[in-house]
Amino acid sequence: MVKIYIDPGHGGTDPGAVGNGLQEKNLTLQIAIKVRDLLSGYSNAEVRMSRTNDQTVSLTQRTNDANAWGANYFLSIHINAGGGTGYEDYIYPGSSTPTTTYQNIIHEEIMKVVNFADRGKKQANFHVLRESNMPAILTENGFIDTVADANKLKQASFIQAIAQGHVNGLVRAFNLVPSGGAIHHTVVSGDTVYALSQRYGSTIAQIQSWNGLDANYTIYPGQVLRVK
Repeated sequence: MVKIYIDPGHGGTDPGAVGNGLQEKNLTLQIAIKVRDLLSGYSNAEVRMSRTNDQTVSLTQRTNDANAWGANYFLSIHINAGGGTGYEDYIYPGSSTPTTTYQNIIHEEIMKVVNFADRGKKQANFHVLRESNMPAILTENGFIDTVADANKLKQASFIQAIAQGHVNGLVRAFNLVPSGGAIHHTVVSGDTVYALSQRYGSTIAQIQSWNGLDANYTIYPGQVLRVK
C-alpha cells in the first residue's frame, strides 16, 4: 500500500495568496479533494489529508501528522503569487532519487494536461519539504494575482485538469493499480463522454461520477478517466 499525504496549503485564518476574487486556501482544498477522490479508484493507494475543510493547521502539525502516519509521499498543493504566470514545483535542496524521479514524473504529467507556462522544476527550503521524513513535493499551480492565470483557476474544468495531472503523476511514480477491475482510458482527440460510455458499456452518469465531472465539463486529450 502506498500512503500518500495530501496537504492543501493554508486554510482557516491563513488565506494564503489572494487576488482577482480568489483565495489560495479555497483553491488548494478544491484541488486536493479532487486528487483524493480520484486516488480512491486505485487499490494500492491510501490517502490522508492535512485538512478537509477550511481549518487552521500549522506547518508543524502537517509534517508531524504525515511523519506519525508513516506516509510514503508528501504532496503539498499551493497557488503562486507575485505577478508571474504558469506552473512550477519544488523539492528540498540537494534531494536525490527517488525524490527527483518523482518530481520529474509529476511535473511532466501536470504539464501534459494544463494550459500553463512551464516555470520548471525547482528546489527550496520550505518547511514541509525539510521536515517531512518521506520524499515530498510542493506544487505551485498558477499565479492568483495574474488575471490570465486567475481566469483559468476560476474554471471548474481547469481545477479538475490540475487534479488529474497530479494523479497521473502519482499513478506513474508509484505504479498505482486500478481497483475492482476498474478500467482507465487516456483521452485522445475526438473522444467524448458519450463515445466512451458506448465503448466501455458504462453510463454517462457513471463516468461523470467516477471522475468528478459535471454535465458541462469537456474532456481533453491526455486526461486519464475511469471508464468502467
